[in-house]
Amino acid sequence: MAEIIPHWLSKQAFLAPNKPAIEQVDGTVITFLELKNRSQEFAQRLASYGIRKGSHVGILSNNNSSMIVAIHALSYLGAVAVLFNTRLTSDEINYQLHDAEVEVLITADDLLDSAKDLKVNIVKSFQEVEEESRQDIALLSEFDLDDPITIIYTSGTTGFPKGVIHTYGNHWWSAISSALNLGLSEKDKWLAVLPYFHVGGLSIFLKSVIYGMPVYIVEKFNEQVVLDAILNRGVTIASVVTVMMQRLINLLGENRFPGYFRCMLLGGGPAPKPLLEKANEKHIPVFQSYGMTETSSQIVTLSPSDALVKIGSAGKPLFPAQLRISGNVPNEIGEITVKGPMVTGGYYNNQKATKNAFKDGWLYTGDLGYVDEEGFLYVVDRRKDLIISGGENIYPSEIESVLSGFVGLQEVAVIGIEDKVWGQVPAAFVVVNEEAITKAAIIEYAKGKLAKYKLPKEIYFVSSLPRNASNKLVRSKLLDYIHR
Repeated sequence: MAEIIPHWLSKQAFLAPNKPAIEQVDGTVITFLELKNRSQEFAQRLASYGIRKGSHVGILSNNNSSMIVAIHALSYLGAVAVLFNTRLTSDEINYQLHDAEVEVLITADDLLDSAKDLKVNIVKSFQEVEEESRQDIALLSEFDLDDPITIIYTSGTTGFPKGVIHTYGNHWWSAISSALNLGLSEKDKWLAVLPYFHVGGLSIFLKSVIYGMPVYIVEKFNEQVVLDAILNRGVTIASVVTVMMQRLINLLGENRFPGYFRCMLLGGGPAPKPLLEKANEKHIPVFQSYGMTETSSQIVTLSPSDALVKIGSAGKPLFPAQLRISGNVPNEIGEITVKGPMVTGGYYNNQKATKNAFKDGWLYTGDLGYVDEEGFLYVVDRRKDLIISGGENIYPSEIESVLSGFVGLQEVAVIGIEDKVWGQVPAAFVVVNEEAITKAAIIEYAKGKLAKYKLPKEIYFVSSLPRNASNKLVRSKLLDYIHR
């Protein structure tokens, strides 16, 4: 039996019409009523292009409020928003446009010229849509939780990217699960700086309309702007990845976060333990989390009561979710599998990938981790990043965590490189802020902290590490530094 709920933005606009929904760095505030009205008007203008229930409409945009209006507008039409990473090449976007059967592409105004060369029938900017006449059509006042609302593509690091279908129910349960873990406060304001075209960024805006919570939007990460938002703009929760937190802590200096700031939600892979300990020393409430596109954002998160006693853990599965490690033995590393109502039902137009990823209702994530005796998850690495050297398993994140404690070393990444004797050996790529640092000093520091076979056999000094739009490390591109 279908589960029907009222349109969440319309409901929130009815419950709290004058409450801020979006706050911007320049001081602009959009209330829930204004957001609803703008989204409904945008929906009526979009209808000029023949968009209807079930249509697949692409959105190509960097972080801005117009993108959020467009996503809500499509939900009023019952259309599916296909979100595109703006860092992709034209060929990569064209692949996804074709695969997702996109009929219309809506772009940020500054991306329109480059988007006109893409292979899609209709390309319009946000501004061009605003100039269309409004169609007198009925907009949805409710939706079925089983209906799709978004398609977001995986990174494609293990082959062609796959379009993850998210239903309203997936996003609904993701928001409810997070609230059951972190709680809700009347004073909550969530800072959004992660890309909105990724599920971690998008989910903040869906939580906003479900909770009735304002979002402080930062269009592009700048540690001074983000720190100012935390110290002076009433932000209580911020979603970040490791490199962002490193920069914030460096800028913070001897200052402290305000007492009302209650959660730094950290995603994007295992964080180095020295960084987590430094945050702990500064009384920054860091909650590691684990999630992926397929889980509609976080599915495992530390709770406030465990944050300081389980440093390095991603926590326990959120309330309606389940987790198990293949092998099911405490403290033994295996593949992480998850299950729950926030987990996608599969990939668009890709039955083979869906069949391979799901078995008996469980999603096989391809990530490696273990649970301790109390059931706390520790994420080790992506299975594809595992280094096998002479039959020994080496996890890059373990080496990275150790090396990151070396004073003067700003960033570090580790991959396996080919070796005639051992098959693979670890190599480290480091960004330093002191020119005098040497390879020998780094290796000497790591001795005694790492087994001999885990010590990097090569260390490459680089000016920066390759990262994607979410500031997550892209290990596959590190080899480019060697072959230059």
